[in-house]
Amino acid sequence: MHVGWLALISVTLALGGCASEPLERAGSLRSYDRMSEANGLVTRSQIRVNKKDLLAAKTIRIASTVFPARPDVALTDKERRLVANAISRELCLRLSERFRIVAAEEDADLTVQATVTHATPTGLTASGASRALSIAKTVALPAVPVPVPRLPVGLGGLSVEAEARDFAGFQKAAMVWARGANSITSSPRVANEGDAYDLAADFGADFARLVATGESPFGGMPALPSMDSIPARFGGAPKYVACEAFGRFPGITGFAGQGLGLPPAWTDSGAKESPAENPPPAPQPDPKQPLTQ
Repeated sequence: MHVGWLALISVTLALGGCASEPLERAGSLRSYDRMSEANGLVTRSQIRVNKKDLLAAKTIRIASTVFPARPDVALTDKERRLVANAISRELCLRLSERFRIVAAEEDADLTVQATVTHATPTGLTASGASRALSIAKTVALPAVPVPVPRLPVGLGGLSVEAEARDFAGFQKAAMVWARGANSITSSPRVANEGDAYDLAADFGADFARLVATGESPFGGMPALPSMDSIPARFGGAPKYVACEAFGRFPGITGFAGQGLGLPPAWTDSGAKESPAENPPPAPQPDPKQPLTQ
C-alpha cells in the first residue's frame, strides 16, 4: 500500500514537472546564419557545425565563460561566477578527451567561448520542501526503492550560447542551448543558483561533444566521461595544466553536497585564479570574406 501511494505521488508530481527555459540569442556569436534545430529529450537547441574543420583541429583554448548581469536574472555576482566557471571547467575536462588544451596566451587551432544568456533561479522554499520529503521517505520507508520527485514548482533553468572559432576568427561550431530542471532527474539544492549550476555541466557536455565529433550531441546515447577523466572529476589534477585556471572539481565532497542539497558554494571553491571576465576579442576576419565558412 505504501509503495502504491508513493508511486502515485511520483507520477502525479512528475506531470508538468519540467521548467521551460527561453532559447535566447544574446549576440555574442559571430554569426547565427544557417543554424538548425537540434533538440534533445529535455533540451532545446540550435546548432551549426563545420565537421571537416573541427576534426582536423588538434589544439583548443577555453576562454572564460561570460555571465553578464541582467535585471531579470536574480543571481549575485558570486553566484553567476560559480555557474560560469562550472561551464568552463566542464568544457575543459570534456574537450581534454579529444584535444590538447592550451593556455590563454598560446596559439590554438580553435578557441571556445560560451556566454550565459539567461538563468532562472531555483525556488528556495520548494527546493527545501522537496529535500525534506526525500529525507522523510528515506527515514520512514528505507527499504522501498521508489524515488520521490521534486515538487514541480520553483525549478530553475539555464540558457547558454557558445561557439568555436579558428585562429582567424571564423566560426566552426555554434550552439544556442536551453534546459530547465525537472522533477525526476534534477537534485534540489537550497540555493538560488542550484539548478543553473548543475545544468552548467549538462551544457558543457553537450557543446564539447558537438566540437569534438562535429555532430549533434542529441538523438543518440549520452556521452559518458572517459575513464581517464575520472580522477579529475574526483578532485584530482586535470589532464592539461591549462584547465587548472578553472579550479578543480569538488570531488567526493561535491557529490555529497549535491546529495544533501547543499548550495554549490559550500563545496566548490570556483576558479583557482579569477580569469578575466571580458576575454580578449578574437582576431577579426577579412571583411572581404564571408563571416562564416
